[in-house]
Amino acid sequence: MAQARSIRKKTLGSYPHTMVVFSITLALLVVGLFGTLLISGYKISNLVKESIEMQVYLERGLPETQLLRLQQDFAHKPYIAYKDNQPQVRFLSKEEGAKELIDQTGEDFQQFLGDNPLRDAYILRINAEYADSVQLGRIVQELQKQDGVFEVQYVQSLIDSINNNLRRFSLVLLGFAVVLTFVVVILINNTIKLALFSQRFLIRSMQLVGATSAFIQWPFLRRATWQGVASGVLSGLLLWGLLQYAALNVPEIQLFLDQRLMLILFIAMVALGAGIGFFSSYRAVKKYLRLSLDDLY
Repeated sequence: MAQARSIRKKTLGSYPHTMVVFSITLALLVVGLFGTLLISGYKISNLVKESIEMQVYLERGLPETQLLRLQQDFAHKPYIAYKDNQPQVRFLSKEEGAKELIDQTGEDFQQFLGDNPLRDAYILRINAEYADSVQLGRIVQELQKQDGVFEVQYVQSLIDSINNNLRRFSLVLLGFAVVLTFVVVILINNTIKLALFSQRFLIRSMQLVGATSAFIQWPFLRRATWQGVASGVLSGLLLWGLLQYAALNVPEIQLFLDQRLMLILFIAMVALGAGIGFFSSYRAVKKYLRLSLDDLY
């Protein structure tokens, strides 16, 4: 039994894998958590941009048929935001506008003027992809050319302020992501190198009996790749469990997660684990293949 156990320990590429998988899993979990933060930031930025409204004021006395035609035209524009598969186009009559203004100011301006000077309007919410000053300017020009449209307005200073702040926030997060990924790559690389350190004499023994470099490397590469895949899957499951627990306590967190992007993140974690495992093992084994006998001690 003791002899069999000794033989198993000396099998090529059979270094202890529990520590390696555990270390890589934790490292990838950190990457996953930060990736989730990036996705949430992206989702929040889109929600903020799509909360911006554009007011399309209409000519006076338009018939009901033209109002409906305008609403259908607006709803089919490619730059209109959607919520629950519904285009975000809302009709605001001049009576409703007057009521909202009175509620905000606390004064009935119609008593002083003797009439309601406001106009009927459509309130449009713009897709986040079009929420920048250049594209919004083009949208305004296009809308103002439509029959029945009197004027189009939006708060340009607010748009510029939101875009500038979101751009700074994105650059900061991206910088942290690059640094974190670099640190994780180094951590996983060092973990695999330390695991392979115990195999350096076995590698030399295989060289002495005439084994080729490819024959020696293959078991290590295969094992390290599968360890990376297993670690990626485990870290993805841990991340999913943490998000489910968080959603049970704070249901609103689901609003800030994009299921498609989260799936891409999980796949990226598995691919990152497999890729780093393969290349780290390749570099480490290559190093020990080139060392002299004295350098192995």
